[in-house]
Amino acid sequence: MPVDFPNFLLQLNDTINAENGENLAYLLRPTSPHGKDLVKQFKNATKSTFSNYLGSIQSPWDEIAVQYVLVCLHVARRRPMEAFKEHTTLVGLFYRFFTENRGWTLLALFSILRDLRDLAFDSDIYAKESDLKSDSMEDAARTITKAFGLCMTDRISPFDQSRKWGVYYVVGLVLKCYFRIKRISLSKSILRALDANNDIPPLQQYPRSHQVTYRYYIGMLKFLSEDYAKSEEELTLAFYQCHIEAHANQERILTYLIPLRMLKGHLPSDELMTRFPDLENLYRSFIKAIRTGDIASYDHALDLHEKKLLDLNLYITLEKARESCLRSLFRRVWVVADKQSRLPISMFHSALKTCKLDVDAEEAECLLANLIYKGYIRGYISHAMQMVVLANMNAFPRVADRPEPYKELL
Repeated sequence: MPVDFPNFLLQLNDTINAENGENLAYLLRPTSPHGKDLVKQFKNATKSTFSNYLGSIQSPWDEIAVQYVLVCLHVARRRPMEAFKEHTTLVGLFYRFFTENRGWTLLALFSILRDLRDLAFDSDIYAKESDLKSDSMEDAARTITKAFGLCMTDRISPFDQSRKWGVYYVVGLVLKCYFRIKRISLSKSILRALDANNDIPPLQQYPRSHQVTYRYYIGMLKFLSEDYAKSEEELTLAFYQCHIEAHANQERILTYLIPLRMLKGHLPSDELMTRFPDLENLYRSFIKAIRTGDIASYDHALDLHEKKLLDLNLYITLEKARESCLRSLFRRVWVVADKQSRLPISMFHSALKTCKLDVDAEEAECLLANLIYKGYIRGYISHAMQMVVLANMNAFPRVADRPEPYKELL
């Protein structure tokens, strides 16, 4: 049965009185079926069209209902910039109600903020295609940040009904917005405010989906600020807490976790890679080259995937992981030489030339010295004798056993 505006107002009023957050979120969603019914009822409506309805239900819900119809109208007519502006007004009106109520309103808050972000994305895309200026996503982030403060300042509600249970969801949404427009530095203020407040439950008590999103973006921020150890820690936690069916989210996490783990000598299993074909296509050549010591194939993979790796800010990481491939090559030389403890540098130089690397003997010696310095090889170089003297025990320690594996990236 079609829903007209008076009936919509009645449903809103009943839902608010019943404190039904899930149904409230449904009623305010522009893509819900009743939104199409209201568009048919008000084909060319403006705010003045609804003047007779103002005051028919408690404030600000009479105004919110009007804004909802205007949003639906702009969405139906594919006017994303106007839809975003009207929805921003709707969010502001909702905040007035939100500050005076408990956590039952959080589901509705999450829903309208998600819609705000999606409309901002559509608005920016439309503006770009139409040669117009739009900062909708940045504006959306600022609007969503206000919800963070409203969640944090709940001092009255009982613990299990507190608005504070929305803090990490809101933070995750703000981070998504800033990452989308590559204005990551703007996220620092909300993270500082979060760190400075000890009056919220521990992260572990929040819904797992909130934890995963937050840990992923913290891991990404740490990666971009070159704190690779912390980045690996957060991304690992995000991956293991991620829902088994959230395939896209797992892939997003593994895109950065795999190269970080490769630097530590932990290569992903074939079983894992087959679950993520796009990642297998990206990393397969690197993994195979490290296992076989095929430095030529590794360099070819770097050239082949250079643009994608640069776009993902992963080129330097994979370039550094090349040293694991060199270690594998030199270890094969050692194995072929019956694991002797004294080997001429020329043997390693020949191996490099066999792999079609245009290096002279001095550069080969430098490569060996670098691997020894970084703990890939145990031993020393006798420059006068042009010999590599390897340790009698554990001459090529496991890459994973190296101390401070991320130090070399700094």
